[in-house]
Amino acid sequence: MATCPRAPRNLRCPVARPGAGPSPAEAKPAVAKPAKPTLKTSSVGAYLSTPFGSGRVSLSSLDEEYIDADVLAVKNLRSFLSPRDSPFVVDDNMGGGFVGDMDKIRLHTVEFETSESSGSFCANGLETQVVAAVVTCGGLCPGLNDVVQNIVYTLHDYGVPEDNVLGIKYGLRGFYERSDKPITLTPKLVNGIHLKGGTMLGTSRGGANVSEIVKRIDLWGLTMVFVIGGNGGNAAAHAIAQECEVQGVVCAVIGVPKSIDNDILLVDRCFGFETAVEEAQRALLAAKVEARSAHHGLGLVKLMGRQSGFIAMQASMASGVVDVCLIPEIPFSMEKLCQYIEKVFERQGHCVVCVAEGAGQTEHAKETDASGNPILTEIGMVLRSEFKKFFKAANKPADIKYIDPTYMIRAIPTTANDRVYCKVLGQQAVHAAFAGFSDCTSAMVNTHYVYLPIETIIQAPRRVNPRGRRWNRLVTAIRQPDLS
Repeated sequence: MATCPRAPRNLRCPVARPGAGPSPAEAKPAVAKPAKPTLKTSSVGAYLSTPFGSGRVSLSSLDEEYIDADVLAVKNLRSFLSPRDSPFVVDDNMGGGFVGDMDKIRLHTVEFETSESSGSFCANGLETQVVAAVVTCGGLCPGLNDVVQNIVYTLHDYGVPEDNVLGIKYGLRGFYERSDKPITLTPKLVNGIHLKGGTMLGTSRGGANVSEIVKRIDLWGLTMVFVIGGNGGNAAAHAIAQECEVQGVVCAVIGVPKSIDNDILLVDRCFGFETAVEEAQRALLAAKVEARSAHHGLGLVKLMGRQSGFIAMQASMASGVVDVCLIPEIPFSMEKLCQYIEKVFERQGHCVVCVAEGAGQTEHAKETDASGNPILTEIGMVLRSEFKKFFKAANKPADIKYIDPTYMIRAIPTTANDRVYCKVLGQQAVHAAFAGFSDCTSAMVNTHYVYLPIETIIQAPRRVNPRGRRWNRLVTAIRQPDLS
C-alpha cells in the first residue's frame, strides 16, 4: 500500500527545498498571499497583483485577522482519507524531517512605497491502493520526459506497484480515444528518457472532454492524475478536479506547469525555459555572424512567445548581439522600426533583430487554436517583406538573413539546471497527491517550491512588464529607443 508523508494541514501552499528527497519532508509548505487578488485600490496595505508582478503597498502593521485572510487555499481530499504510516518515517526522511502544517512562504517579497512604484507521522494517507495516471498536454517543451520520469520514480519510492502507473497517450484525448490505449509506466521503461527531447507519451492540444475523462478515472479506479501542461492543460486539470468533486470521484488531480513561453502567473519560471533561452542564443549568434559578414547585413530571428516575450527578452539580453528586440507587450511602429534600423546601419554597418512571434499582433488576433491560444500572423515573414520594401525604396538594399528556430528550441533535452528543476517538480507533484491535496499545481515561488491552487494561476498569462526592471535593463543595454 502506498503511503504519504506528513504534509501541511493548513498550508495552502507547501514548498520543497532543492534536492528534496523522496518525501515532502524536504518540502517546506509555503503560503502565498493574495486573499483579495482583484484589489485595485492603492491605499496603504493594498495588495497589488497584475500579470507583470505582485506586492503590497507599505503597511506599518498587519493584524492577525488580515494575515489569516491572506492565504491562498489549496483544496484537499483529507475528509475522504485516513492516516497511515509513511514509508519514510523510519529514518525521518533520511534525516531531512517533514513539513509542518503551519510552515508558510510569502507570495510577495516586496513592499511598495506607493502603487506607482516599479518594479513524521503520516496523516491522510490513501486508504486504497494507489492507481495513478500521467498525461502531457499542449505543445512540446524541454523537460517533459524529465518530469514524467521523476513522477514514476517517486511513485515507485512510495511503494506503488509498477502495474498501477499508467501513461495516457497523446494528451487528454488519450483517456477516451480507443485507438490510443494507455501504457504502463515502469521505472525500467522511463530509465534514460530524460536524455531525449519531446515526450514519450505524445501530446496534443484540446480534446478535454472533461465528463468522459472523469468517467474513465472512475472506471479505471484512478486515485491520482498528474497533468503536465501550460495554461490550457492546467485549466483542464482544474475542470477535471471540479468534475470529480461533483461526481463524488475521489481522485487527487495535480498539475505541473509547463510553458516554454514562461507565461504562468505567479511562478518564478517554468521548466524548459532556461533550455529554450540557451538554444535561442545559438540562432541569435548565427544571425550576428551573417549580418556582420554582409554589407548592410540584417539578421532577423523569430522566437516563440505568443503573448509573452520572455524568451526573446532573455535571449537578447544573454547573447549580447541584438540591436532590436520586439515583444508582444511593447507596441511598435513599422516606420519607426525601419528608420531605427537604418540608423544602426549607419552606426555599425549591420543589425540584428529579435522578434517574438506575437509581437505587434496579439491584440488583433481573433481566432484561437484548440488550446485557446491566439492564431497569429507569420510576423517574421511580414517583417522581412517590410524591411525589403523600405530599404529598396531608400536605395539602400539590405542583405536580410531570416532565421526561424521556433521548433528547434523546444525539441531538445534539458540543460543541467532545468533537469534538476524538473526532478524536484515531479517529486513534489507526487508528494502533493500523497498529502491529500488536489486541484493544485507544483511550482516555484520566490525560490521556494510550493503548491498553488490551479484556479489562481490560469486567470491570465503572465507577461513582461513594460515598466519593469528586466525590460528596462535590456533596452538600456542595447540602446533601443521607443519604437511605438
